[in-house]
Amino acid sequence: MKKAVSVFLFVVTLFLASPARSDASDHRYKEGDVVPLYANKIGPFHNPSETYRYFDLPFCIPDHMKEKKEALGEVLNGDRLVSAPYRLDFQKEKESEAVCKKKLTKEEVARFRSAVIKDYYFQMYYDDLPIWGFIGKVDKEGKDPSDYKYFLYKHIHFDVFYNKDRVIEINARTDPNSLVDLTEDKEVDVEFMYTVKWKETSTPFEKRMDKYSQSSSLPHHLEIHWFSIINSCVTVLLLTGFLATILMRVLKNDFVKYAHDEESVDDQEETGWKYIHGDVFRYPKYKSLFAAALGSGTQLFTLTLFIFLLALVGVFYPYNRGALFTALVVIYALTSGIAGYTSATFYCQLEGTNWVRNLLLTGCLFCGPLFLTFCFLNTVAIVYTATAALPFGTILVIVLIWTLVTSPLLVLGGIAGKNSKAEFQAPVRTTKYPREIPPLPWYRGTVPQMAMAGFLPFSAIYIELYYIFASVWGHRIYTIYSILFIVFIILLIVTAFITVALTYFQLTAEDHEWWWRSFLCGGSTGLFIYAYCLYYYYARSDMSGFMQTSFFFGYMACICYGFFLMLGMVGFRATLLFVRHIYRSIKCE
Repeated sequence: MKKAVSVFLFVVTLFLASPARSDASDHRYKEGDVVPLYANKIGPFHNPSETYRYFDLPFCIPDHMKEKKEALGEVLNGDRLVSAPYRLDFQKEKESEAVCKKKLTKEEVARFRSAVIKDYYFQMYYDDLPIWGFIGKVDKEGKDPSDYKYFLYKHIHFDVFYNKDRVIEINARTDPNSLVDLTEDKEVDVEFMYTVKWKETSTPFEKRMDKYSQSSSLPHHLEIHWFSIINSCVTVLLLTGFLATILMRVLKNDFVKYAHDEESVDDQEETGWKYIHGDVFRYPKYKSLFAAALGSGTQLFTLTLFIFLLALVGVFYPYNRGALFTALVVIYALTSGIAGYTSATFYCQLEGTNWVRNLLLTGCLFCGPLFLTFCFLNTVAIVYTATAALPFGTILVIVLIWTLVTSPLLVLGGIAGKNSKAEFQAPVRTTKYPREIPPLPWYRGTVPQMAMAGFLPFSAIYIELYYIFASVWGHRIYTIYSILFIVFIILLIVTAFITVALTYFQLTAEDHEWWWRSFLCGGSTGLFIYAYCLYYYYARSDMSGFMQTSFFFGYMACICYGFFLMLGMVGFRATLLFVRHIYRSIKCE
């Protein structure tokens, strides 16, 4: 286990020690030097997951086309960089330079027209700086769609800014007066052209990526984010303060009452949560599954903390291609030992004997649904020939990471947990036979309690959720990680508190089966987030099509399931501390 922790810390240190602003190769260029320009992908603007290779459309193909070697995260992000047909040599201006002349067949015209109708955009990278633009436009002068006209842009203007021997900024704009009419199904002659203008700037190389992060840091955006924070804090303080006041007063009265009862008649009948002291620490049903859920939740919680750490130190800046995906894969693999250790330790504390099955369950509890979802969605992407379809080599790398890193660390953590010899700390003894739970009103059932438990934490984060969704499932840039971290802390606090409060009222109703209830109530926020997905997809976004819909709801189901496990663990851990505290504070015979 110590070895696994050492390896983990070493890799994380490498992440943090890497330059936070290694925006590009640190190339310096002389006049006339070739600066790399790569075409990345194309796709419908409103469907961020549905992207295709640049040359899936019949653009001009360069004489010497080569593919850029990509990191794991770039491939997972759907990037497929190849040589672009344009040549932008350093400080060399060009005016209406011809790329190629070609005759578009009827089929090629139809493909371009379909792309224009779907608002296709293109993305390129010049010295690792992003370039994007639309490939055409629709002229909607007529009211009837049959009167619409469709045009392809054939001339791109590149404006490149440089500081001495460095490329600082590049903008691409299409010429609205240089169009190809694609309305009719007929062959069309087209000459693709481009213009390059170079301009000097005083912006230093180290700050060339700042403009991409400033869009999310504009004053009016910050005001909305801080309003979200203030709204969440006020809501949380009022509601949790109200609940805390009630809970503290009730607990104080309970302690006084039970202390008075102990001084009076010894055989007086007990009521309330003290009455079930002999059952409250009775181990839950399906304890192997319960321990596995705690282990997986703890791993995901640790993963989230490290992702926030990397984000706050500046590792995830805009257009750092695939950095987040790489970090997720690597850190998840290296934290699997935490899942194994936590699960096996708790399972053995619950007097479980089949720890091998428990470890298998822990390893598959989150990865199993994720793997099945990936298989389905990757098949969909293959059918669509989209860049979201992972190559065989990338799949092999992920399988090797799982086989050579994740699984061994999971087993090592499980062995360490099994041998930890830790015992479950229960302040009161558990009786041999469980008490019968009295009939309870419908609103004290599991589902209504989960609804109440999930609503308050969700209300604290729902404003920020829109910006996160617009970034993950759109083209908005999100860089205000400090605010996101504050929202995350608020989410944890509210989840812990509301779960504790509901568990207390459950115990006062003499219902001692609180273990699974506290986990389900804590994790119920994940269900609310998935419900928000439905609202966002149909009311706030313009996503459409089977592929984009399946990717959105498929991967969001996995993310929300991860939140369910993580917040369920938080809710249970907080509740366990609370229950131990109140039963330690009274005298039970």
